[in-house]
Amino acid sequence: MEYSPPPLFKQGPSALARLIFFVVLALALLISDARFNTLEIVRGVLGAGLYPLQRAALVPRDIFMGATDLAITSATLRSENQKLADKNLGLSIKAGDAEQLNIENTHLRALLQLQSRATTQTTPAEVQYDTRDPFTQKVVIGKGAQQGIQDGAPVVNEDGVIGQVTRVFPLQSEVTLLSDKDQAVPVQIVRTGLRSVIYGTPKGDTLDLRFVPISADVQAGDQLVTSGLDGIYPPGLAVAKVVRVDKQADTAFARVVCLPVAPVRGARQLLVLHYNVNVPPNPVEVEAAAAAAAAKEAKGKKGKASKAAAPAPGSATSAAAPAGPASAAAAPAAAGKPATPASATSAAPAKPASAPTPHKSRKAHLPRAASGVAQ
Repeated sequence: MEYSPPPLFKQGPSALARLIFFVVLALALLISDARFNTLEIVRGVLGAGLYPLQRAALVPRDIFMGATDLAITSATLRSENQKLADKNLGLSIKAGDAEQLNIENTHLRALLQLQSRATTQTTPAEVQYDTRDPFTQKVVIGKGAQQGIQDGAPVVNEDGVIGQVTRVFPLQSEVTLLSDKDQAVPVQIVRTGLRSVIYGTPKGDTLDLRFVPISADVQAGDQLVTSGLDGIYPPGLAVAKVVRVDKQADTAFARVVCLPVAPVRGARQLLVLHYNVNVPPNPVEVEAAAAAAAAKEAKGKKGKASKAAAPAPGSATSAAAPAGPASAAAAPAAAGKPATPASATSAAPAKPASAPTPHKSRKAHLPRAASGVAQ
C-alpha cells in the first residue's frame, strides 16, 4: 500500500531538491560575505532592527545584577565605614594620650631643666626611578640639595623606615633602601628593649637581625623600632617584625630573620627627615681630637726649636778661629789625620814650663813620648 499525499498537496519541487538548493545558497552567501562583505548592509539593518528586542530580553538580567551590586556595595560600604569609624576612634584616643604625654614630657623637662633632645622636619619626595645596578637596592627621588636634602638623612613613609639618603645631587638624591645588603640600622625590640643592629640581605626580601645572643629573649612577632642611639634615625620609627628565630648550640649568636614593616620596594611617596640631635659630643672623640691637636702642636714647636738652635755658617768659622794652638792640634785628630812631630813638639813643652829644668835623659825621651801620644 503506497502512502503518498494526494495530488492536491503535491506543490513545488521535492524536499531533497529544496535542501540542496538552500545548502548551496547558504554556502554561496557565506563565501561571498567572507570575501566581498556583501551582507554588511543587511547585517547592519538587521542589528538595528533587533536591538530593541535584545535590550528588552536583557532587562531582567540587568535588574537582577543591579540589585545584587547594590546590595554588595551597600554591605561593603557599611563595613568599611564601621572600620574607619573604629580606627578613627582609636586614633583619637591615641592622639589624646600622645598630647597628654607630650605635655607631661614638656613639664618634666622644664622641671629638670633638660633641653629638647631633637627636632625633626620633613620634606616630601617622590620616587622617580630605580638605579641600573641589579645587585643594589636603591632608588632616586626628585628632591636634591637645592631643596635642603642632606647626605645621610633618613627616609620614611606612613608605615615605617624605607631607607637612607646616600648621595645628593642638585635636583635629585639617591636613597639606599632598608633591604640593601650594605644598609644597617640600629634597632631595639619593643617588648624587651634589647638593642641590636639590623642589616639587609643579598636577595633583598628579608632582613637579618645580627649580634643577638642565644640567651636573649627574642620571639616571632616582636616589633623592631629604631633605637636613636646612632644620631641618624629618630627613636621609635617602625622598622621590621621578627618572623623566625633560629638558635644553634655551636654558635654564640642566634639567627633572627625579619620582614620590613613598610613596603620598601612598593613605596612611591616618601618623606625625608631632617633630624638634628641636641646632645653633647662623645667625650672619647673629644679627647682623641684634643690629643691629636696637642701632638701636632708639640711637633710644630719642636721643629721651630731645632731651626733656632742651628748656628749660622759664618758664625761657626769666626768662633773657632781664636782657639789657639790647642784647637790647631785637635783639628788634625778630629779630621782623622796623624799629628806631625812639629805640632807635637809645640804642644809638649806646655807641661815642663812650670816644672824644674828636666835632666838630659828626660829631654831625650820627650820627643819620643810626644810622638807616641800623637800617634
